[in-house]
Amino acid sequence: MGQHTFVVNDDSFQDDVLKSSTPVLVDFWAEWCGPCKMIAPYVDEIAKELDGQLRVAKMDVDENPTIPGMYDVQGIPTLILFKDGKPVSRIVGFRPKDKLKDAIVPHIDAVKS
Repeated sequence: MGQHTFVVNDDSFQDDVLKSSTPVLVDFWAEWCGPCKMIAPYVDEIAKELDGQLRVAKMDVDENPTIPGMYDVQGIPTLILFKDGKPVSRIVGFRPKDKLKDAIVPHIDAVKS
């Protein structure tokens, strides 16, 4: 677990993800999933690079069956970007980091510097 990500579960999902004023990328994963472990460092790097514009949550699908079921998560890794309480982008399966960012960045409001 990277220092820029946080754990979310079935109970905390509503408050931590759906009610978040910042877009939240949820990484649905499991301990036994090889591709999940391969994608995890990229997810952590994106969390660090987009800190302040994006929050990144990790949800273990084995420990939390309700939320993955609600969002029809069938294969893992699945990453779903939630903005204003709604899923706006979905990435299923392993992707290189640049492809992950391509799916996420268009949905994030750029912070004016």
